[in-house]
Amino acid sequence: MIKHIVVWRLKDEALGAGKEENLERAKAAIESLRESVPQVRHLEVGVDIRADHDPSDLAIYSEFDSVEDLQAYQVHPEHVRVAQLIGEMRETRAVVDYEI
Repeated sequence: MIKHIVVWRLKDEALGAGKEENLERAKAAIESLRESVPQVRHLEVGVDIRADHDPSDLAIYSEFDSVEDLQAYQVHPEHVRVAQLIGEMRETRAVVDYEI
């Protein structure tokens, strides 16, 4: 099984909206991938709840059966669409993929 974790820090403003609105927009877009990408076995999306540290704002935790399934997810048109959307909103991004 492959675990795929991504965290982002969003810009204060992007795409004509503030960070809070974009967080909700990004969260909804990522959550839509559960239904549209068949390789996704599990997917969680969370918005950071603490403002008293230097946070990332948004995180995704997802699971795939194999590296090939993760690769298929990454090139799936819906994932590409969501990645482009978030790319316009983000300041930073960090990713880790590991196998268990």
